[in-house]
Amino acid sequence: MSDMDAHLLIVDDDERIRDLLKKFLMRNGFLVTAARDAAHARRVLSGLDFDMIVLDVMMPGEDGVSLTKALRETHATPILLLTARGETEHRIAGLEAGADDYLAKPFEPKELLLRINAILRRMPETPAQETVSKILTLGPIRYDVEKGEMWQGEEPVRLTATESQLMKIFSAQPGEPISRSKLVEDLGRDKGQAQERAVDVQITRLRRKIEQDPKQPRYLQTVRGAGYMLAPD
Repeated sequence: MSDMDAHLLIVDDDERIRDLLKKFLMRNGFLVTAARDAAHARRVLSGLDFDMIVLDVMMPGEDGVSLTKALRETHATPILLLTARGETEHRIAGLEAGADDYLAKPFEPKELLLRINAILRRMPETPAQETVSKILTLGPIRYDVEKGEMWQGEEPVRLTATESQLMKIFSAQPGEPISRSKLVEDLGRDKGQAQERAVDVQITRLRRKIEQDPKQPRYLQTVRGAGYMLAPD
């Protein structure tokens, strides 16, 4: 999938912002559907699949963080949250709920476009043909390196776009620690402590999916002074 044929869902209770974002993103080659609140978004999602959801945090009724958490139970679609500039707690809560990234309001439309394209590029590509895949074993978890797919027994494990990219980064260097700053760089994020903390949140979420005891990780280890390391069986 190229960025230019991606279908985006915009969810914002402000009609003016909704319309502006829709027009701007359509001018930049995206197919765009808009929803006015969480309930409307749920109805749209029940009938359509999207490549990405751009979701405002502060909405009447169900807020964006709650909707993100609910969607992560059934959807792996990338989610970009829009937050007010001072809402640090909402940003962290959103990442913990499963969002892939956040953008503080007010923002430049070009920055939104860059964030969207960066997240879409992190999505694993579907192989053109079947290949013999390298499989990493993490206890009961199997990770197909080529396909970017994770399984527990016969059940697929849903990964967000950021979790998929983290697994791709770690599986390319199993047994080697990778620093938080290098992870931020490889994820295509801006440098800084805030983004390093955001990576910590994503690591915590990923551990919940691959570790029997996420608080005492066996496979996605913290290496003191060096970063994080994937240690498959």
